[in-house]
Amino acid sequence: MTTYDEIFENNRQWVATSTGTNADFLRHLAADQKPDYLYIGCSDSRVTAEDLMGVAPGEVFVHRNVANLVINIDLNAMSVIEYAVGHLGVKHIVVCGHYGCGGVKAAMQSKDLGIMNPWLRNIRDVYRLHQAELDAIADVDARYDRLVELNVQEQCVNVIKTAVVQQSYLKNGYPTVHGWVFDLKTGLLKDLKLNFVEILHNIQEIYNLSNEPFFGLNKQSSPAEEISSAKTEVQR
Repeated sequence: MTTYDEIFENNRQWVATSTGTNADFLRHLAADQKPDYLYIGCSDSRVTAEDLMGVAPGEVFVHRNVANLVINIDLNAMSVIEYAVGHLGVKHIVVCGHYGCGGVKAAMQSKDLGIMNPWLRNIRDVYRLHQAELDAIADVDARYDRLVELNVQEQCVNVIKTAVVQQSYLKNGYPTVHGWVFDLKTGLLKDLKLNFVEILHNIQEIYNLSNEPFFGLNKQSSPAEEISSAKTEVQR
């Protein structure tokens, strides 16, 4: 393991290497950030956004917590989303879970975890919503992996429920919300290929916070057609 003192030496080497290949590196780094991505991930020390995405400093705005949860009364997560969308103008929001997540595994167990109980209850709620599917998976490890995926899916839905995301998408056509899972065994990212437009369409009647008519009134139009039409009206 890296020692405390080695961290500062590593930092000096990083500065030397970065400025050695690009003399303007620190000047650009100190300039105002304009990332296209908001990454919401797990706090697990093995899952670092910039490394697994292969991006440079300044390219991704990052929020991490235990089990990559997006909870509407968590002012930290809500403030991050508000700032990223409303002020930074990110084009994509990624919720990224990972197989082998300790938080998800803990939520599958009948165990009192003290102060963690109310936090992990949000994952138990995901299990409740998808109990029939999960209980039908006989293999415990496979069920665990599927809960990781479903947790990401439900957190993406929670992101889409927020006013700033709905309003920005209606006005600008972005951000789009994506669900990913990182596989620690292969090092690869899995895109769950969630249908963002369809999810938005399906929840708008209940969670409409855009100050515009919710999508779904016109049963003859597809979700994409309705959103395109609504955006045109706003632009007028």
